[in-house]
Formats: sequence, structure tokens, C-alpha cells
Amino acid sequence: MSTFYQLEFEKPVVAIEAEIKLTQQALESPGIEVPALGGIEPQDIVPNTADLTLLESRRVQMLKDVYKDLSPWNTVRVARHPKRPQTRDYIKHLCRDFCELHGDRNFGDDPALITGFGRIGNRKCLIVGHQKGKTTQEKLACHFGCAHPEGYRKALAKMRIAEKFGLPIVTLVDTPGAYPGLGAEERGQAEAIAVNLREMSRLKVPIVSIVIGEGGSGGALGIAVADRVAMLEYSWYSVISPEGCAAILWKQANEQTNTAAAIALNLTAKDNIKNGIVDSIINEPLGGAHRDHETASTLLQQWIETQLNELCDQSTEQLVEARYQRFRKLGDYQIAQSETAELA
Repeated sequence: MSTFYQLEFEKPVVAIEAEIKLTQQALESPGIEVPALGGIEPQDIVPNTADLTLLESRRVQMLKDVYKDLSPWNTVRVARHPKRPQTRDYIKHLCRDFCELHGDRNFGDDPALITGFGRIGNRKCLIVGHQKGKTTQEKLACHFGCAHPEGYRKALAKMRIAEKFGLPIVTLVDTPGAYPGLGAEERGQAEAIAVNLREMSRLKVPIVSIVIGEGGSGGALGIAVADRVAMLEYSWYSVISPEGCAAILWKQANEQTNTAAAIALNLTAKDNIKNGIVDSIINEPLGGAHRDHETASTLLQQWIETQLNELCDQSTEQLVEARYQRFRKLGDYQIAQSETAELA
């Protein structure tokens, strides 16, 4: 995993965090020289508790200012941060007694999609989620979170087990899209996703889905047909990535075209809730989930428990019908009558 990763717009924050770290080291070990960090020399640091408090206050204010109005393209960058919690991180914080299940009983296992049973709070449920991997080896094994058809078939097979035992389903979406390779296409990538869309729409148990990072196209939808859909504050959800959109529209993906594409796609959580694509936005810790995995997990768990408590009180018929109607109304529009037509 990357030991140091810096977002361009976070440079002032990183500088002040380096200063805070050096001050803390100087306070904890007076008289012992600490190494330079972030371009700051140890001799420039005066070990003073009041100064440390002031630095921490400045850091909090700076994070608030930086993250107050993130551009869509910077939101995409935050969603891709290598230290951002992934499905396994959330499982570690959320679940007790998690038991992972492997394989689609047809072709094989896909590490890009994790499935298993566990407890969230006091409720047993099935957890399904994309995994991108942390180290280079893990990323390659997980195809950077791009699932193959066996991954989607594995997910559906486990969902049917959950339905059999009357257990709710929680899905965590974090993928730039389904894997586009030749082998995946030969094994029926489009068909696997299409079957998941159809079958998830009529499963007789509650389903909640959260976009925890990237939500790219059909790769995301393959596990996101749910009764309630939410997005973490700095995640994105769209039909295509900004780079893919830029490459199609402008024949090149660079800083300028990626920024324009991200704006045009309406991919942020605020855009998606305004357009009725998702139902809720789950707040993240100050500075993004990558800064505080535990708090991010707590906020996510609170939302999941609230939704499941409401959904589990509904009858099977109510659940399935409401889920059907939820997706039927996406993209509703009205044709406005022109003034000339009204006069005629």
C-alpha cells in the first residue's frame, strides 16, 4: 500500500499535519532530535502545548474550508484515495462473526466481490461488497475492484441463500466498472449483470446498498438494486467514469476534460440525491473517510441499522412492490407544452 499519497488540494493540510506531528514528537521526547518531516526541520519546532492546540485548531478549520465545496473532479479523487476504507475494512469494524463464502458453483471465485454472513449490530445479514485491494498484489488479484461475471453470479447465489433464510442483504459498492476483458465477455459479463438486476428486484428480503467509493456503471448496479440506496459524502455514482466520458466526448482525457466531464455527469452525492437516484447521503468524518476509518464505519452502521429496522417491519409484498416502483420512477420527466401550442 502507498506509504504517502497527497491530493493536490490537500497540500496546505498535509503541511500543517507534518508540523503537528513534529511538535508532538518534540513534546513526547524533549531533548531528542526528531527527523525532518514534510520539509520542516526539527529545529524550527518549539515544543509548546499551547502551540500544539493552536495548530490542531488551524488544521480543523483548514479541513472544513477545503472540504466545504469540493469540485466533482476532486470528489472523484477523494473516492479513489488509497487509504479510503474498502469493504474488508468496513466488515472488520461493522461485523461480528463474519463468515466469508466463496465461488459461484459454476466457474470459480472472484476476489473483486466479497460475500459472507455476519452480524451488524444485533441483526444477522448477508454482506456483499467490492474489494479493490491495498497492496499491488491484492489490486492485481482483485482486478482493481472490477468484478468478473463469476463475481456477480457468486453474489446472486449468496443472496438467494439469504432469501431462503429470511436474512436482509447489505451491499457495499466500490468499483470503477465491471471488468471489460475478453475472458469476462466470453463468460457472459452483460448477461450476469442483467440477471442480477432482474433477480435482485424481486428478492423477498430487505436490501440496502451504499456507494462507499466509486460507483461506475453496470458494475455498480449489479449489486445495487435495493430498497434503500445511499452514498457516502465523498463518493461518486454515474454511468461512466470522468476519464471514460472525456475520452468519448473530447477524444482525450486530461485535467481539463476530466474536470468538465465530472461536472457534466452529475456524479456527486448531492447531484444524485437531487436527481432522485439515491435516497440518502451518509456523512463522512472531517477530511474524508480515509482519515478516520472507525468514525466512518460507525456512521455507516448507524444508517444501515436504521434502514433495516424500518424495512424489516414491512411485509414481503410491500417490500417488493416499493422496490419495483422505486426503480420504475427513475428518469421520470414531463413534456412542457409550448406557449404557441396552448394558444392554438
